[in-house]
Amino acid sequence: MRILIVEDEHKIAGAIKRGLEQEAYAVDVAYEADDGLSSALTGDYDVIILDRMLPGLIEGVEIAKEVRANGLHTPILMLTAKDQIADRVAGLNAGADDYLVKPFAFEELLARVRALLRRPQEHQGNTLGLDDLTLDTVSFEVKRAGRRLELSQKEFALLEYLLRNQNRVLSKDNLIAHVWDYDADVLPNTVEVYVGYLRNKIDRPFSGPALLHTVRGFGYKLGIE
Repeated sequence: MRILIVEDEHKIAGAIKRGLEQEAYAVDVAYEADDGLSSALTGDYDVIILDRMLPGLIEGVEIAKEVRANGLHTPILMLTAKDQIADRVAGLNAGADDYLVKPFAFEELLARVRALLRRPQEHQGNTLGLDDLTLDTVSFEVKRAGRRLELSQKEFALLEYLLRNQNRVLSKDNLIAHVWDYDADVLPNTVEVYVGYLRNKIDRPFSGPALLHTVRGFGYKLGIE
């Protein structure tokens, strides 16, 4: 899982980053509002931890609004030094999913992050699909052309991430971060091997269009060309 922290206080951001990395999350930090907004809009994160008060013209509330306005449903945990009900309401109305008041214990932040990651993403439904390929995130059933496919747990996770990012070129580092959570034992060659396994199951046995493509020098893309 990959997490974005948008926090201008270096000490706080560093402490959160270290704690989350110890829990095997991949973490990026943006100290400036502009950088935070551009990173958040990539849709490349599983959770965004967002400070409400940021220096400059853009506040955390505005970043949350922009994320939602761009159709992204990434869970947002908003941090604030303000404990007024009006401030909490403003953050939640802007699109934040949860609110945490400073100062806080890291254990509570971690619990809230885990809770956000457990929430079902209702906007996406249970079924992901491309052409005649479908993946059910509840029953863990994968089919192509009506035929049920047997995938390992890691193959399923890889296919799910590819389906959620259709027509995007995903680098090996990106796949390692999201599917393997930056496991220290995972090498880029491992990604190639699993892509090969997946291609043998979702493409080669079928007469329909190829879905999983190698973009040489960049990574992999799931889509119809």
